[in-house]
Amino acid sequence: MKKVQMEIAGMSFSQVQNGAYALILGEIGGKRRLPIIIGSAEAQAIAIELEKMKPARPLTHDLFKTFAETFGVRIIEVFINKFIEGVFHAVLICDDGHNIIEIDSRTSDAVALALRFNCPIYTTEEILEAAGIEIDEEIQTEEEGSEPGGEEENLRGWEAYNNEELEQMMQKAIDDEDYEKASKIRDELNRRK
Repeated sequence: MKKVQMEIAGMSFSQVQNGAYALILGEIGGKRRLPIIIGSAEAQAIAIELEKMKPARPLTHDLFKTFAETFGVRIIEVFINKFIEGVFHAVLICDDGHNIIEIDSRTSDAVALALRFNCPIYTTEEILEAAGIEIDEEIQTEEEGSEPGGEEENLRGWEAYNNEELEQMMQKAIDDEDYEKASKIRDELNRRK
């Protein structure tokens, strides 16, 4: 079975399932995308790590990484190995220095951990053929590059605030652990620079 390496191409609100997100994995060096429906907690964990934000307290995936590293376990690969009845399945390929061990995982958790362990994400040709979509490189979908948001605040509404006010709002969002909102405010601040 040939493995295909994937990377995160984007994330957006799910058009299919209310209250969920669509994580878009893209084939490295290819045009195929794999849309995966994930929960809001996992979307938040992925977005926080993508944006290199530091929460006030460790999130579950950060705790898992610290725990694993404390006991000498590394995740060396995430493998999305099954697609059954519309549900993706994944395994964490772990190395404890003596053995290579596979641990069953939800795909959303596996991707959040792959980001933290800086390890590759793979799937199979069969899964890409069954659930993947091919995009034209010149057409950018709305999902690519977008991030999940809390209350879908309109960035145009933030134009009424000055930079200092936005920085205070961003800090409050971080303190409230509303990282999606904080990342959108940060993007607005970066856009102004």
